[in-house]
Amino acid sequence: MCGIIGVVAYSPVNQLLYDGLQVLQHRGQDAAGIATAEGGRFHMHKGSGLASEVFRTRNMRNLQGNWGIGHCRYPTAGSAFNPAEAQPFYVNSPFGLMLAHNGNLTNSNELKREMYLADLRHMNTNSDSEVLLNVLAHEMQVASNGFFKLDEETIFRAVAGTHLRARGAYAAVVMIAGYGLLAFRDPHGIRPLILGQRETEQGIEYMVASESVAIDVLGFKTVRDIGPGEAVLIDTQGKLVTRQCAKPVSHAPCMFEYVYLARPDSIIDGISVYDSRVQMGVYLAEKIKREYSHLKIDVVIPIPDSSRSSAMELASRLGLPYREGFVKNRYIGRTFIMPGQAVRRKSVRQKLNAMHQEFVGKNVLLVDDSIVRGTTSREIINMAREAGATQVFMASAAPPVRFANVYGIDMPSRTELIAAFRDADEVGAEIGADAMIYQDIEDLKKAVGDLNPQIKQFECSCFDGVYVTGDVTSEYLDAMEDGRKTARKSGDEDGEQQLDLNLMPEEAQN
Repeated sequence: MCGIIGVVAYSPVNQLLYDGLQVLQHRGQDAAGIATAEGGRFHMHKGSGLASEVFRTRNMRNLQGNWGIGHCRYPTAGSAFNPAEAQPFYVNSPFGLMLAHNGNLTNSNELKREMYLADLRHMNTNSDSEVLLNVLAHEMQVASNGFFKLDEETIFRAVAGTHLRARGAYAAVVMIAGYGLLAFRDPHGIRPLILGQRETEQGIEYMVASESVAIDVLGFKTVRDIGPGEAVLIDTQGKLVTRQCAKPVSHAPCMFEYVYLARPDSIIDGISVYDSRVQMGVYLAEKIKREYSHLKIDVVIPIPDSSRSSAMELASRLGLPYREGFVKNRYIGRTFIMPGQAVRRKSVRQKLNAMHQEFVGKNVLLVDDSIVRGTTSREIINMAREAGATQVFMASAAPPVRFANVYGIDMPSRTELIAAFRDADEVGAEIGADAMIYQDIEDLKKAVGDLNPQIKQFECSCFDGVYVTGDVTSEYLDAMEDGRKTARKSGDEDGEQQLDLNLMPEEAQN
């Protein structure tokens, strides 16, 4: 998960892009970057940290131009920051392209090998975003038939060629030197991408972003979600053209966007993130009534912030008091996306502090949006007991996270997932809870899917092990997990598999 944004306007866009990255900062705190275009010339600045840490006044002054893109990075391998992997990425052959990407390619190694041996292209990093950029650049060269001239047809054919080669989840914004802004989404629409516009005296200005909240906050109006396999092209004169560049397949948005990743004030694929979390609370309350009525619960307390909507509705449905039992330090990052168990454990204590009066002598039901590794949950339950709670029950608005996620979320190894090989009671014992209650997966699908009946399928692989792209095998998952373990032992904290040019084609596909 990363945050991406692109703007084509009639006035300088540097401030718009910066403000947009701040709105999308929850999607990635590892690095930030902005690129703008002035005539046929690109300007770029990127670096480690939050947007507010990366950009200074001098940097902003240098980002001249009326159109550009921005990116906030989240490390999908759970890695420490590698400065070379900050985005956007740039390639100048055969056309000047600048790309920012959200997602993960499942055939990145295979594409690297093809790039090196067949397409004669070289990658400088292990980032699959650089791979996607080079695939697109090569497909543009092919689509231009060697004339090195760009038009709408050439660009859309290049996107279609990219869809045929790239597998996995991806949403991308691309600057094409001297031409305009291109945005496209993978054929399953796993990662979100939304189009907005606003009227000005000079004409219509356009924005694309990962979430509708960025469009709202910056004074644009949401037009619609960019469709699965669709490309949107906006030239420097403000002309917008769209094209379906991939054959229709099942539309399967990422369920974890609604559970945790997205801001509650966003609407993704026609579904309000806030409303979906409220509905999760409804279904979870019904399960507690049905299967856990024997629990003597005195109070419902959310673990801030993502679970608040679910917890409040759950308390209302159960007729129980709802209390804010934890005070959050908002200057500490989201623990789920922090690298390393030790860092996450230390961060929990810095991030949350319990209010003792809400715990002393009470049986407390803590509600979280999800439980991934269990490190955070264990520390929070300890805090509740130290604050005087008699019993501590834990409820998750999401089902058990049992499987690796390969589409851009840091869940690559089942050995790190607390519920991968444990049932609910065993998880409860592991984290120190007196009872562990999980949402049922069918109820989760109803909670979100009922808000937009047109969406028939969701990408729920971390819960059910079903990978919608159809190319993720057990061999692939084993290789990915082995690569992560090997990287740790060798000190390569990026956890990315290096390209091995001696791989046979069938091995590369795994």
